[in-house]
Amino acid sequence: MARRTVQLRVGGQTYRVVTSASDEELQRLAAVVDQKLATVVPAGRSVTPQAMLLAAIALAHDLEQERTRASVIAGRARDAFGRILQRVDAVLGAGADTSSSGEANDSTP
Repeated sequence: MARRTVQLRVGGQTYRVVTSASDEELQRLAAVVDQKLATVVPAGRSVTPQAMLLAAIALAHDLEQERTRASVIAGRARDAFGRILQRVDAVLGAGADTSSSGEANDSTP
């Protein structure tokens, strides 16, 4: 994708960004930042660089929490799949023992 300049409005300010991302994606992300700013800046107050930093830290915190949650879920899924595979292996192993002993019984007169 070609790099181009896009205007984004965040916290009442317009920013020009050079990007190769789609306009829709940038507008969506700018809206997320704008929403987070609204939670850290009282209504009617101007957005300061400190407020932008606070919003960025809050978003980084949210991201860290989601990554931790995703890691926990992935670990649980790995454990569950491991237990399932052990059960399948046990059943298949028991089936192999039964079929080999069954073959021996079939050949016995």
